[in-house]
Amino acid sequence: MSRELGTAAKEMVRRLGRLPKPYCNKINRDSTMLVPIFTLKLNHKINPRMVTVGKYDGVHPCLTAATQAGKVFIHNPHSRGQRLVAHRVVQSTQDSDTSLLNINQSVSCLTAGVLNPQLGYDSLVVGTQTNVLAYDVHNNSDLFYREITDGANAIVLGNLGNVSTPLAIIGGNCALQGFDYEGNDLFWTVTGDNVRSLALCDFDSDGKKELLVGSEDFDIRVFKEDEIVAEMSETESITSLCSMYGSRFGYALSNGTVGVYDRTTRYWRIKSKNHAMSIHAFDLNSDGVCELITGWSNGKIDARSDRTGEVIFKDNFNSSVAGVVEGDYRMDGHTQLICCSIDGEVRGYLPSSSEMKGNLMDTSVEHEVVRELSQKKQNLLLELRNYEENSKQADTSGQKSEGDVQMGIIPANTQLQTALSVNLGSEVQAPHVELSISTSNDTIIRAVLIFAEGIFEGESHVVHPNVQSLSGHIRVPITPPKDVPVDLHIKAFVGYRSSTQFHVFELTRQLPRFSMYALGSTGSDPEPRSFVHFTTSERVQRVIMWLNQNFLLPEDTEIQSVPFQICFTSLRGAGPLYIKMNSSGEISINTDDIDLAGDIIQSLSSFLAIEELQVEADFPKYFEELKKVLLQVDEYHSVHQKLTADMADHSNLIRSMLVQAEDARLMGDMKTMKKRYVELYDYNRDLINGYKIRSNNHNELLNSLKVVNQAIQRAGRLRVGKPKAQVISACRDAIRGNNLNVLFKIMRVGTASS
Repeated sequence: MSRELGTAAKEMVRRLGRLPKPYCNKINRDSTMLVPIFTLKLNHKINPRMVTVGKYDGVHPCLTAATQAGKVFIHNPHSRGQRLVAHRVVQSTQDSDTSLLNINQSVSCLTAGVLNPQLGYDSLVVGTQTNVLAYDVHNNSDLFYREITDGANAIVLGNLGNVSTPLAIIGGNCALQGFDYEGNDLFWTVTGDNVRSLALCDFDSDGKKELLVGSEDFDIRVFKEDEIVAEMSETESITSLCSMYGSRFGYALSNGTVGVYDRTTRYWRIKSKNHAMSIHAFDLNSDGVCELITGWSNGKIDARSDRTGEVIFKDNFNSSVAGVVEGDYRMDGHTQLICCSIDGEVRGYLPSSSEMKGNLMDTSVEHEVVRELSQKKQNLLLELRNYEENSKQADTSGQKSEGDVQMGIIPANTQLQTALSVNLGSEVQAPHVELSISTSNDTIIRAVLIFAEGIFEGESHVVHPNVQSLSGHIRVPITPPKDVPVDLHIKAFVGYRSSTQFHVFELTRQLPRFSMYALGSTGSDPEPRSFVHFTTSERVQRVIMWLNQNFLLPEDTEIQSVPFQICFTSLRGAGPLYIKMNSSGEISINTDDIDLAGDIIQSLSSFLAIEELQVEADFPKYFEELKKVLLQVDEYHSVHQKLTADMADHSNLIRSMLVQAEDARLMGDMKTMKKRYVELYDYNRDLINGYKIRSNNHNELLNSLKVVNQAIQRAGRLRVGKPKAQVISACRDAIRGNNLNVLFKIMRVGTASS
């Protein structure tokens, strides 16, 4: 085998050695760097991820972005003679091409697009932590202004599924709401955590758009209207999503990861020490396929192939990128890629011509490619020398000698074996899953590298045993934080104690979804009062097969056919889990953890291909805590209304006293003027204190609403298909009607009807 590998290495070196010397000159002649076709310097600081382009008169594209001063600027260099000075929009004093929209609150998201198709032009939608405003910029008037108790963290505008009219879809505090151009609430559902990003994409290629939702619980969820059709787990919060074409979409995480999915299959991903501030799909090299354009926190802009993630273009700003959009900003019939920095610098790039043949980078980058090839050549030469030395040692003696051991030669039949088991822990070590790695002979393992998403800090873990304790067996403790299946990519360095070179074994082992649950004996733990009951027509053997694939069961475990009862203990301290099935197909899941029950229902339904599932469920302890939260929500709402009324009264008094004080000043009555201004000072202090109380009350209200929305989502996850959507909709109606008894009945049996 060593000789065969050595021959392959020789051939690779020979080919690399034939790289022609004038190759660099050829690159210089044929390549052309893609440069901006226009640059702007706006006199406004731009908030990250709050940039859009809209045709507010149906013709001229206007760059629109949020500023740090609670305003939105609209840059329109095409109609310099027009000035908007009424209602919300005023002309900027710094730039004649810019108008300012006063929001008077901190802007959290914005977008532009067609909201009312009858108008024939785009509308601007702006979200804050308490309100959403849909604005007709052309007529300088509000389309609607709505208060949103769940806040607005992300916004997307377009057609969703079978809804006939475009919607402004708002993602907030574990909730999603969709409004039409009149402000009617046509879409509402809940999701697992605070929403950070939204996008519309034809995920299942049926010609209708699905909603992609990225949230703080590291999940990307796909909603077909109000039904979840797919979920993808990532390693950090999803900060950006963008539709590319068909069912393909790009994503960015808060830890610097960007990548591309096609449906539930991830094509590629890369991770950077910088943060991705904005991503956008744009065909920059004119090959008919969109690239993923990413703007980074260090000011870098790069374009990557949607298929491989290879960089085909990059540029740099002097400050962090705020947003990446597109539009025909020069009005010449060609769409440009528009990139903005937080300092207000704007650059526009035109897609390359066919003559550039996809080569959009500077020649220095091509030199970098040649340097990398040269380095690869040197590495192959070094590897070739090692093979030749090993071959010499093997030829001088037919049996293993001390020289062979030092060079790292190991028996040809050496294998790397792995096993997963549950370790209940000890006084010094918490319960965990144990990965055992061993060799099949007397060789030793010098080091192990394990790569796994979402388990280890930095996504990789290296084990270096002490030289004194080297052996052919290593145990690695693993503690997955969530119940999701994880692929463990293992690399082990195998040799002998005196070896100077080691063989690298690579293999992949999957960690089952519910690996953090140890098999226990029935009756050892009291059966939980909380339960989920449902009936299925599936054979019991299929359910047992699901158990074997999703739990770490000892090899000697035998599960009786029908009826069966199996008990697990959570290694995270969540208590016992009982799963039972009888001869009539009734399945019971007993656990006090409603999230675990939902995960089991979803996993089992997916494995058994169950499209619709209605269940009966009861979680007494959880429902009792939820009842307390719902009562707190009512109290917070009452306090909010009272504080708002008090603030309005104080504002009227302040307005009256200010007029009286100015009247006294004009009449020369300094004593009265001083008295009124002292009263104004006191009222102002009261207003500030009232604002602090109101702000704290609002934060507490948001936290309580998050708990309520998550409870609805958890109740939905106990069902599958239409019953799931019906539960979520019925729960919302019950909360609107403040009918707690009906709400808990819906959560238990799935419907409000008796």
